[in-house]
Amino acid sequence: MKKIFRAAAAVSAAAMALTIAVPAAVTEKKAVQIDANAAVDDCNDDWLHAKGSRLYDKNGNEVWLTGANWFGLNCIEYSPHYLYAGDIDDMLSEVADRGINVIRFPISTELILSWKNGTPYQISAGGMQAVYNPPVDQDDGNGGIVKAGTYGNLNKDFVESDGKTLITSDKGFDIILDKCKKYGIKAFIDIHSPHADNSGHNYNLWYGKETTGDGTMVTTEIWQDTLVWLADKYKNNDTLLGYDLKNEPHGKGPEGDKAAKWDGSTDENNWAYAATNCADAILDVNPNALIFIEGVEQSLSGAMPGDYWGIADRRDNSPYIGAWWGGNFRGAREYPIKPKHGTSQIVYSPHDYGPSVYAQTWFDKDFTTQTLLDDYWYDTWAYINKEEIAPLLIGEWGGHMDGAENQKWMELLRDYMIDNHINHTFWCLNTNSGDTGGLWKNISCGQQQGSTKIDWEENKYALMEKALWQTSETGKYIGLDHQRPLGLNGTGLSLNEYYGKYSSTEGSNLDGGTKADGKVDPDTQPTTDPKDEVVYGDANCNGEVRLNDAVLIMQAIGNPDVYGINGSSKSAITEHGIKNGDVYNPGTGLTNQDALSVQKFLINLISELPEKSE
Repeated sequence: MKKIFRAAAAVSAAAMALTIAVPAAVTEKKAVQIDANAAVDDCNDDWLHAKGSRLYDKNGNEVWLTGANWFGLNCIEYSPHYLYAGDIDDMLSEVADRGINVIRFPISTELILSWKNGTPYQISAGGMQAVYNPPVDQDDGNGGIVKAGTYGNLNKDFVESDGKTLITSDKGFDIILDKCKKYGIKAFIDIHSPHADNSGHNYNLWYGKETTGDGTMVTTEIWQDTLVWLADKYKNNDTLLGYDLKNEPHGKGPEGDKAAKWDGSTDENNWAYAATNCADAILDVNPNALIFIEGVEQSLSGAMPGDYWGIADRRDNSPYIGAWWGGNFRGAREYPIKPKHGTSQIVYSPHDYGPSVYAQTWFDKDFTTQTLLDDYWYDTWAYINKEEIAPLLIGEWGGHMDGAENQKWMELLRDYMIDNHINHTFWCLNTNSGDTGGLWKNISCGQQQGSTKIDWEENKYALMEKALWQTSETGKYIGLDHQRPLGLNGTGLSLNEYYGKYSSTEGSNLDGGTKADGKVDPDTQPTTDPKDEVVYGDANCNGEVRLNDAVLIMQAIGNPDVYGINGSSKSAITEHGIKNGDVYNPGTGLTNQDALSVQKFLINLISELPEKSE
């Protein structure tokens, strides 16, 4: 048997930051009871990682991020738009019930900087309707009581104790994440612009722009430091899965250092260099976060020897190859993003649009999937997926339903993403995107939660809905949380439910519709320990003691049909895992107290495993 001492433990940053309540003295196994489902849900166990072109959960099961954008935090209202027309609980619950399992939230460096500096901007009254009137029970003057919220109960979590003053934007973002978690939705942020501006996306770079608040010049250092600060703040909140480092870095080659490029230099406007450094800095504080990296607009074509970034364009033999803003990854072939932390958290995130946004040359024919691949997609971004270089997430796609070329393009891209396990977030939920429109047509409400009415662009939603992750026969939407199902009305599943019951029986629409065993990533699967050696704490038998071991113990107890000794999950505990996990008074069997002992060990409350009662 092998005792595990502090020096020999492999402890993640997330585990070291875990806070649990531990009794002063534990004298028997029944002294402390842990609610297995609640504990697992709060144990930071939903982080994802990449291998090849796919994303996997902690158990090595493949996942598919299929969501939408909700902008507004990047704008001068400092909150997602349309909270001035509806209640956040009503809106997010409906979003989840309709199968959207992740939301990309555009935000500005300026807003995060205000949080970091301790001077958070207040949510704009024009950006949110929030009331709780009266804020407390009141005497009605006739011997009766007027209950709090009688006259108004809308977005009540966003107002101060007076029932009407809006809270600051940092507190608002916390509430948004809590609401996402409530409905089984995951999230990631997108640095949409350096400054808070409803048109800030038009700016080329991640630096070199003054804030609208106090005129602070946003530098590369400030951009990176604010992201690192945010990643550190939320490193124990797996609702916020990752960080899209910069929306659509762009600019045309002749602009020189005013445009984003992708090459092997250390120039400040080299997006590949900046993104690699920023990825490493974020992963230093949260090695579990996904890092979404967009492309640029133009790349050098190699048309003529001696061409360089900044050279004037030519009518013939152009030195540049164009793309959508943020869509060009041609430079990644020679200069891929390879942080010192490795590539397990890197996701490339192109944007792609149709002819209703701009009449690109690849639409100047009766285009098909093959012509799009030949003329644009493959060499620009699709090769990354096809050649198993990294996962893709199409961070923005969408547009107007014109019954013609734009709709045809959306259908072709949608089907390509389904067939090739490409993650995506549709642009957008909002109705107020001028060049694309949104999934919502109109939103209205009264003064009470539950009164929100969302009119959806049903034809557009129906087109996009086919690319939402769902079971093949019963059409249940699949979320990214292991415990919480997606939505509250029974149309959605948790990851544990899907892989425990549905994946091998009916499968999902991932990879074009196949029965799935998870396409298991072998690097995350348990290895077999020597039969005669017990490694205390290593419940999943992978050679290390981590928070996942405590999680597996609780899962095996709380959901034995899936994670018990004969459970249906591929990550179910084994006989040897039970021996390893029996760390509190060994020989007395597996209980929640064993999970507590592992957690205590990981945060240095005890120095070794096993733990024995006094």
